[in-house]
Amino acid sequence: MTIFDQNTKERIYQIYLSATRRLTNAQVMAILAIIVGLCAGVGAFVFNTLLHAITFALTSWTPDDQAQWLFLIYPAIGIILASLFVKHIVKDGISEGVTRVLYAMSKRDSRIAGHNCWTSIVGGATTIGFGGSVGPEAPIVLTGAAIGSNVGKLARLSYKNITLLLCCGAGAAVAAIFKAPITGVVFVIEIMMLDITSKSIIPLLLASMTATITSLALHGFSPIIAVSLSDSDMFQVAQVPLFVLLGCFCGIMAYYFTSVNSRVGGFYNSISKQWKKWLYAGISLGILVFIFPPLYGEGHESFVTLMSGHTEELFNNTLFYSLSDADWFLIIYLIAIMLFKVVAMATTNAAGGVGGTFAPSLFVGAFAGATLAVVCRVVFGWEVSITSFTLAGMAGVMSGVMKAPLTAIFLIAELSNGYGLFIPLMMVSCISFAVNYSLDRDSIYTKQLRMRGELLTHDKDSSAFVFLRLDQLMETDFIRLRESITLGDVVNIISNARRNIFPVVNNNGRLLGIVQLDDLRHDMFNRDKWSVSIMHYMVQPADRILEHEMIQSIMPRFEQANTWMLPVVDKDNNYLGFISKSRILNAYREALVNVSQID
Repeated sequence: MTIFDQNTKERIYQIYLSATRRLTNAQVMAILAIIVGLCAGVGAFVFNTLLHAITFALTSWTPDDQAQWLFLIYPAIGIILASLFVKHIVKDGISEGVTRVLYAMSKRDSRIAGHNCWTSIVGGATTIGFGGSVGPEAPIVLTGAAIGSNVGKLARLSYKNITLLLCCGAGAAVAAIFKAPITGVVFVIEIMMLDITSKSIIPLLLASMTATITSLALHGFSPIIAVSLSDSDMFQVAQVPLFVLLGCFCGIMAYYFTSVNSRVGGFYNSISKQWKKWLYAGISLGILVFIFPPLYGEGHESFVTLMSGHTEELFNNTLFYSLSDADWFLIIYLIAIMLFKVVAMATTNAAGGVGGTFAPSLFVGAFAGATLAVVCRVVFGWEVSITSFTLAGMAGVMSGVMKAPLTAIFLIAELSNGYGLFIPLMMVSCISFAVNYSLDRDSIYTKQLRMRGELLTHDKDSSAFVFLRLDQLMETDFIRLRESITLGDVVNIISNARRNIFPVVNNNGRLLGIVQLDDLRHDMFNRDKWSVSIMHYMVQPADRILEHEMIQSIMPRFEQANTWMLPVVDKDNNYLGFISKSRILNAYREALVNVSQID
């Protein structure tokens, strides 16, 4: 599935060459960044419009007191529709948007399929519009990154410049969806792990700024979280211990968030039949949303209501409305919603829905902060600002889940115009990050990539290794020796050999050992020895490398074996080739140059 055919791409490229022939590379990248930002802003608007249209169509035709029963089936329908859309129309994975972008940067030369410029919008809006308990940012980030990648491909840019435009698109998408330009830039630095240089910061700023302006022009200037801070909501030094406690609590909740997400995902991955996934997800989501209506959709209205202090509105159209005045039950209700939100989010994504974790992490953080504020008021009689604790909690959980404290701080400040809370936001975010990092060093986006050795990081040494693939570096021009041949046969073979190592294989191609030329020199000129079986000279290699091993794990084994060449085999010990330490080092140096800076 492509956006343009080859002829159209060629015409676009010719127009691009004609328009930019007198411009410098920096000027070209600035213009392309603005184009990417504009497209990402429009994409965010289309996403929001489609999402609100679906939500309105599903909820406007029935009274509020009857709509609750529809919550039993709506989320399941959304997941089924999104799954069928992905399977039969897209025919490619579009879930886990941020993780897919990171994978494209490390393993696909920053190239993302063109269909991602729109398919994530449709899949995400369908999932969330029908009540899937996920957020909009992952589909939008994948959309923005795909726009940047495909603009770079149309202009036939180098890998480094395509990567820069990909990051511009991702940052612009975040800036547009949240109306938060600074957050878009910081998101790219912290999560996309783009090293900022003088040549990359300007395109990134231009893209985020353009996307935000586009979003403001199409959506209006009202903040995402319409909350005003009074003097009582401002930071007070006496509350430092409480914010420290909130930071620790948020760090633990962030660990719960990522752990439950991983376990629920593992459970659904173990189910082979898609209809069973739909059935389990439909039943569990239907029950959860029926009992706790705030879990429906991304939950934006719920945490806005919460931080405004109108906690009684959370009980509207629920089975617990009669208990809305009971403070003790409010605490239980907030904790239950906070814990089950993670289950609902993970279930939605694992069963085939398309959505992200930004909004769910903000939701969980809001309820974590509000829970602590309510406990302080009910149990200890302390009057603390539920608004400030809710905002700080949002930053705290998001910081731990995404391992991105700066993104969390600036996002909450920009979302709510709560710049007067920078100190508690910083305090809670940093403590949550530290606590969560001590429990799990990876973010929700990077865990699987790091385990597979496919994660780019700010550590250029590690990032360079990510680009190296064993199948591309493996050498196969070695002459294979059969176990039945003699030294005399090998003497005749050596005359045409360019290598001094020979793998010995059986009739099925399995590696039995290796023969080294140095071990033959003493006897190869003695004709009396030519009848000796080659097995007499065969030795076992110091180690064997499996075909799908990561380069990072191979390098230490050369040192341990004290050798420069090791054989590569498959899981059945079939010989495939050799990998040399010198070739890895040469490829590493080239990769290090490529990741060192953006042109």
